[in-house]
Amino acid sequence: MADPKRRTVTAALPYANGPIHIGHLAGVYIPADIYVRYWRNKKRDVLFICGSDEHGVAITIKAKKAGQTPQEVVDTYHASIQASLADFGISFDHYTRTSAPIHRQTASDFFSNLYEKGVFKTKTSKQYFDEEAQQFLADRYIVGTCPHCGSAHAYGDQCENCGSSLSPEELINPRSALSGATPVRKTTQHHYLPLERYADWLRKWVLEEHADWKTNVSAQVKSWLDTGLKPRAVTRDLDWGIPVPLPGLENKVLYVWFEAPIGYISATKEWAKKTGRDWTPYWCDTDTELTHFLAKDNIVFHCIIFPSMLKAHGGFILPAQVPANEFLTLENQKISTSKNWAVWLPDYLRDFPGQRDALRYALTANMPETKDNNFSWKDFQTKNNAELVGILGNFINRVVALTHQYCRGIAPGVTSRFSELDRLKLLPKEIGGFIERFEFRNALRSFMELPRMGNAFLQEQEPWKKIKTQPEAVEDSIYVALQIAAAIAYLSEPFLPHTAEKLKDILHLKALSWDEVAAADLIPKGRPIDKAQLLFRKITVSEIDAQMEKLMGTQRENTTTPLRAER
Repeated sequence: MADPKRRTVTAALPYANGPIHIGHLAGVYIPADIYVRYWRNKKRDVLFICGSDEHGVAITIKAKKAGQTPQEVVDTYHASIQASLADFGISFDHYTRTSAPIHRQTASDFFSNLYEKGVFKTKTSKQYFDEEAQQFLADRYIVGTCPHCGSAHAYGDQCENCGSSLSPEELINPRSALSGATPVRKTTQHHYLPLERYADWLRKWVLEEHADWKTNVSAQVKSWLDTGLKPRAVTRDLDWGIPVPLPGLENKVLYVWFEAPIGYISATKEWAKKTGRDWTPYWCDTDTELTHFLAKDNIVFHCIIFPSMLKAHGGFILPAQVPANEFLTLENQKISTSKNWAVWLPDYLRDFPGQRDALRYALTANMPETKDNNFSWKDFQTKNNAELVGILGNFINRVVALTHQYCRGIAPGVTSRFSELDRLKLLPKEIGGFIERFEFRNALRSFMELPRMGNAFLQEQEPWKKIKTQPEAVEDSIYVALQIAAAIAYLSEPFLPHTAEKLKDILHLKALSWDEVAAADLIPKGRPIDKAQLLFRKITVSEIDAQMEKLMGTQRENTTTPLRAER
């Protein structure tokens, strides 16, 4: 679709059983936010939606351990996640939750539609059951000894020690992660989505019609298709979730993987109700482009399962792009919520107040777009001190100081032509092209050409040396530098939104669209310029040492504490 009438952009729903961490930001929310902010600046119709994923067995386990109800758990983490994302400037049009009544109704209606069409299969099977907890166990909540490497802490779906995929039946001495008891096999009946019916269509739709998708996405889809798709249960035995809307099945709920992606649709309905808009064009109009932002562990849900659900239902558009990212590691180790090996956003906000854009910058520069990438505290310090403070902040301080020193704080005019102004007019399209292709690291690199160019220009022009003999040349230099500073203010907004606002205030900039930045005289002669204010501060060695010591303490704890089940 060349230039759709509107764009619906979703970000994977964060799971409300803990706070959010930097892996979530780098993998999903920052790239989505950059993309959305860019298209908004292009004056396009964009709807950006998300919400907390609040159902599933992990929530019930968390509640039991904490002595709380599942609702109390999700209330706590929904509020925490929403606040953290807002603090980092993730600019959702609407952020909701899957415990909302409108989601319950939407998911129930979706299930009923497929049920009435005869899409589902019913199947009776024996599954592991914890007699002490009186609960059927998901694969992730069965632990035991790995038959391949002998690790005593393997899960029912995977051994994290050797990476082998497993089934619960393969575990040696299986036990429940809930109670530690040995589970028994018990008969149960569930409804299944027959994914195999959609295999041929998926192969054509993804691998042929969307051959431009990222290689990691198409490769994973191809692997699943080549292995052979199998029916997947859409219901489960649990008392926390959305009840199956069928008589006699009140003790079963919709499986979280089935109802959670429907949350995108229910979130849009809730947004429409709040704003008085019509939700249907954003999900049913073929002139709408749907884009899902997510990490690689969600590819199967958004490129195989959810599209199959939408296809079976009918009447909905399908995703045009699924720019999934790989994983971010922390100090060269896999981020793990169960091991507390993470940088949690609430902790970062407390330890580095006012430094939100510094983390956005570092995570964008290290974004795991095509392969896993690493975050280290030392690299974070270097990127902040050398690039944000030393290059971007330094240039802004220089140009503002020169304007006040030599032009009484008033923007001068220009009498000569400079190649820097020609280059400046090309950069919006260049940066935008990278963003449109989901190459956010390249987009940031291209953006940083602006302050680098500005610093080099001032060094070359040396207005402080020419002030007595060539005052016109000094004004020319300051004019050009101010145009570069203004371009930074406008074009930094997708990457550094808090910084962009400060800069626009300092430079008294009027509202311009992304495309207008290339054509406009950004700071005309006579515009007053405020005194500079601190955009970034240096991160100290002691601050980095404190963060490393915190991680080392976590590492020491993990050597003596067995793994806990994650979602």
